[in-house]
Amino acid sequence: QVQLVESGGGLVQAGGSLRLSCAASERTFSSDAVGWFRQAPGKKREFVAAISWSGIRTLYADSVKGRFTTSRDNGKNTVYLQMNRLKPEDTAVYYCAARTNGDMRSDDYHYWGQGTQVTVSS
Repeated sequence: QVQLVESGGGLVQAGGSLRLSCAASERTFSSDAVGWFRQAPGKKREFVAAISWSGIRTLYADSVKGRFTTSRDNGKNTVYLQMNRLKPEDTAVYYCAARTNGDMRSDDYHYWGQGTQVTVSS
């Protein structure tokens, strides 16, 4: 069983930055694609970004393209989501997830973290 732990969330003013981390325990996820999703109160969970196991391929939702960047350090068994120029509408609980194959945009990932709250004030 892979356990994923997100960290780095918090409260930030609009225009600010945060970097989320997703670390895996019990098992390396260097061969897994990792996705980032978010869920705001009263809304469905939505895709934010994803990175292939090699780090060569990345995908982003249109709403975050150009502001968010995902990267990974397989030596540290950690994936990152750098979030710049944050907006109030980015406020949500952010989750990382891992999968061995399949569509990186789809939310049917095999393993999920517990989530970290990101709040952007206006």
